[in-house]
Amino acid sequence: MHDDLSDHLKQSFREACELFNNQKWYEAHDAFENIWNQLDGHERQVIQGILQVSVSQFHLSKGNKNGATILLGEGLGRIKTRQNLNLGIDLVSFCQNLELLLYKLQADVLLTTNDIPHLNKI
Repeated sequence: MHDDLSDHLKQSFREACELFNNQKWYEAHDAFENIWNQLDGHERQVIQGILQVSVSQFHLSKGNKNGATILLGEGLGRIKTRQNLNLGIDLVSFCQNLELLLYKLQADVLLTTNDIPHLNKI
């Protein structure tokens, strides 16, 4: 995240990423939504995309594959066009993993724990 953002917002982002990486999808959604409300521009779009990916994983955990696929595609679309934005996480590899997951969902391929999205620091 850029230097103009408050330390509180940066800490909130780290906490939201931790929730996401611990597969606490609903809690991560809420945490990212709080951040999303405070941003604008490209950063806001990327956060919204991550938020949508989180909701997609929540849907998937509840067996709603169709809802998961739709939200995953929307989230990926928001992030992919902005994957070079520096938020302190590797958006390029995140998008690559999301593309593979989306393909598997659409092709009805069995998912493994390796398919669970993760936000890696850079």
